[in-house]
Amino acid sequence: MPLETPVRIVTELARRGYNAEQEAVTLLAGADVPEHAVDAVVDRVADDALRITAADVRAALAETDAQADAGGRGRVAGSQTGAEANAGSAEPTTASTQEDPDEHPSVSTGDDSSQSAKAGANPDLGAEAETGVDTVDGAEAADPVDGARAADPADGTNPVEASNATGASGATPGATNGDAGGSAATRTADPSLRSLEIVGDVTGRSTGTGEYSDFVTVFKDRYEKLSKQLRGRVNHRPADAIGSMNGGTDAAMVGLVNDIRSTKNGHWIVELEDTTGTVPCLVMKDREFAELVEELLLDECVAIEGTLSDDAEIVFVDSMYFPDIPRTHTPNTADRHVQAALVSDLHVGSQEFVADAWDRFSSWLHTEAAARVEYLLIAGDMVEGVGVYPDQDEELDIVDIYDQYEAFAERLKDVPGDMEIVMIPGNHDAVRLAEPQPGFDDTLRDIMSAHDARITGNPSLVTVEGVNVLMYHGVSLDEVIAELPEDKASYDEPHKAMYQLLKKRHVAPQFGGKTRLAPEKKDYLVMEEVPDVFHTGHVHKLGWGKYHNVLSVNSGCWQAQTDFQKSVNIDPDVAHAPILDLDTLDMTVRKFV
Repeated sequence: MPLETPVRIVTELARRGYNAEQEAVTLLAGADVPEHAVDAVVDRVADDALRITAADVRAALAETDAQADAGGRGRVAGSQTGAEANAGSAEPTTASTQEDPDEHPSVSTGDDSSQSAKAGANPDLGAEAETGVDTVDGAEAADPVDGARAADPADGTNPVEASNATGASGATPGATNGDAGGSAATRTADPSLRSLEIVGDVTGRSTGTGEYSDFVTVFKDRYEKLSKQLRGRVNHRPADAIGSMNGGTDAAMVGLVNDIRSTKNGHWIVELEDTTGTVPCLVMKDREFAELVEELLLDECVAIEGTLSDDAEIVFVDSMYFPDIPRTHTPNTADRHVQAALVSDLHVGSQEFVADAWDRFSSWLHTEAAARVEYLLIAGDMVEGVGVYPDQDEELDIVDIYDQYEAFAERLKDVPGDMEIVMIPGNHDAVRLAEPQPGFDDTLRDIMSAHDARITGNPSLVTVEGVNVLMYHGVSLDEVIAELPEDKASYDEPHKAMYQLLKKRHVAPQFGGKTRLAPEKKDYLVMEEVPDVFHTGHVHKLGWGKYHNVLSVNSGCWQAQTDFQKSVNIDPDVAHAPILDLDTLDMTVRKFV
């Protein structure tokens, strides 16, 4: 393919695993034979190089000219000035907006060799952020500021690395077999090296009938599981034992939040319940932990320590604890360099499904740059569904639910056949709305049988080459965002709402709200095991960060803004694909629109 434009040069360099400065691309475009110039500079740079600089290009061109002069040949590569080259280019190079180095102190290059460039070690990083991103056929490279957030430095964790990949992250529209640079890669993944295990799947195990006794059973199970996380921190006494204690004595209790109310003086009364009774607990507004009350949701499990009032009717709270993720948590990692793509919310069947962007993504998966992406984890809402919200039929491109899944299956076939795929349902999918949601029925499984995808319930803990990935569609995020203060949870920063669920060790703690809960013999929504990665969708916003070393990722969506989303002021982050390095838990976000 002739490399007559800067865009195609960027694509070709990315196909070979390199990022490039804008000036370097300009110099290559101005060469007499750009293909030969690209070959020369790639041959010349060090094997561990991640980025082609203008100096690299000039040196390669000078060396090529010297060789040509010595051999009596004409020049194969020119060395025009930047102005001359730009004047003769068919297309200009489009640079991205410069990133804020303070907001994103660590930025990966998007190189697929798993080598990262750290801000503290690369003095040219700022220039790379400014000039290393181009637009290729409408597929813009990932911008870590675009709808995504790094980990909160106040949390004490390292920010998640964001991609500064070139525009070659998206393939040319209409290309077949993932041809992003003129030739498809040969995927050489060895399936025998893979390992994939799923636990916590309710599929085929649902026994709840909706009787009162079923709800008692599931809440008892929740209490028992979460209280185990807390009893080591306090000298727990059951509610009935506290009720028989003398006033003025120390008291501690683990219980589910039964009620939260404020007093006329601005203090808080939190009523805790265990299997023996309830105890009112007073949190004074001037205590340093009083703000924690704002984070409480009904039915979550907490522990308190304090002192009984003189009349032994109430506990004055001195401290409060959540089940939480241990700060000492050390995440598991894979023992080889392998990657997983995290996506959600395709909404196939909607008029706003971004089919072209998905085509670019699936084509990119066939390229050399994606050779290490061996897993695809889809966190629900494969299709738009039917009757999910008022007047939805007016926004449907496919009105029959089975036809929607047929269309989704065709999109799934575009993914490389050797990839391992795991899918959970969401609230738009044709399964029950109450959580935990079982996987799809046999009819839908047959329709979506491409690649022999692993279909499991929502939520499920998926162990991918030793890395524990908690997959949950994320309906409860709506409730968390609605109930908690904006600085604790918001749609613009969905990963912070996910932090709250990690803190509570439960994906949907509140019963009786918008999140429907199904009573089972056990509570499948408890995080008994600490995940290494927490993957959600649902809110159509991109965000990620680390909480106590647990990587939390909300992966955005593949559906442009609908009229309904406009009515509720949701501006979705569309066509992003977080790519997770399972051996380091570093992450690159690629954008395909």
